[in-house]
Amino acid sequence: MKRKIVSLALQGGGSHGAFTWGVLDRLLEDGRIDIDGISGASAGAMNAVALAHGHTVGGRDGARQALQDFWECVAGKSPFSLLPDDNAFPLDIGAQSQPLPLFKALLSMARYFSPYQLNPFDINPLRDILAAQIDFERIRAACKLRLFIAATHVSSGTLTLFRNKQLSVDTLLASACLPTIHRAVVIDGESYWDGGLTANPPLFPLLHRCSAHDVMVILLHPYPRPEIPVTADEIAHRLTEMGFSSTFFTELQGLALAKREAQRGWLSFGRLERRLKKLNLHLIDAQEMMSRLNIHSKLNVQPGFIHALRDEGRSQAEVWLQQHFDSLGRRSSFNLARLLHS
Repeated sequence: MKRKIVSLALQGGGSHGAFTWGVLDRLLEDGRIDIDGISGASAGAMNAVALAHGHTVGGRDGARQALQDFWECVAGKSPFSLLPDDNAFPLDIGAQSQPLPLFKALLSMARYFSPYQLNPFDINPLRDILAAQIDFERIRAACKLRLFIAATHVSSGTLTLFRNKQLSVDTLLASACLPTIHRAVVIDGESYWDGGLTANPPLFPLLHRCSAHDVMVILLHPYPRPEIPVTADEIAHRLTEMGFSSTFFTELQGLALAKREAQRGWLSFGRLERRLKKLNLHLIDAQEMMSRLNIHSKLNVQPGFIHALRDEGRSQAEVWLQQHFDSLGRRSSFNLARLLHS
């Protein structure tokens, strides 16, 4: 059996990243797809590095186990979430994303006080989980997957990509550093915030630095949203969502335009032009489900919610494999017009 080779672009979105866990688990289980490179921001970065760690230690099965270990540990850490867990996700998804009064009060305080005031000791349960579960030294020395972890350089507001040799607990925390909740992560004297602010997820390194002709994007932010936000919470949610996805769609549009121009040419003289001609883009998402979740649910890591997201990810990946596996190496499996305005 000839395997297909893909690169993965993993979007960030807090606990919604458990959906990506499900997608990756099903793709790894399938066994017909090899991974060349992975880019990720925030939760996408966590999934990327957990997969890479497990893959380096124990191949596909090791990658699946490492992803499971990471998310099960996150779901077991009560300090992460002050949201109720009613296990009613399939029946009443809205109940999974309604914050408790105490949590509403904390979110309100975050509007007026910085994390340097609210969290002076810079407590972050993720630090202990990453340090215990990920062998960064082994990734730096032996990981064959190409990794591109996005963070935002605070001083310049520009994208920084951390690659295999630069990965550490701090680079992962930088990629997932929400400015209103956590203090900026300092690496080599420079401060960083969440990578989703400048690339969510980055696509260009998968084109420039990887050999796979197929790029699979796993999206967590629904697009498009048919409803117009009218309440204060809905408007705030949509503004946040746009802020964490606009860079991706801008990059996607530029990539689509460049590919179109490359395909118009009869001859391909440059490496980039040849890469663009052969590039195939694929997308796995859960539009209907994600559109029913509000912004607070991204901080809900209760086991019932996490497992439901994982199951949805596995389900969507199964649908994609059945409908589009044969397109790998041949053509894009989704219409760019769905994402781009003319």
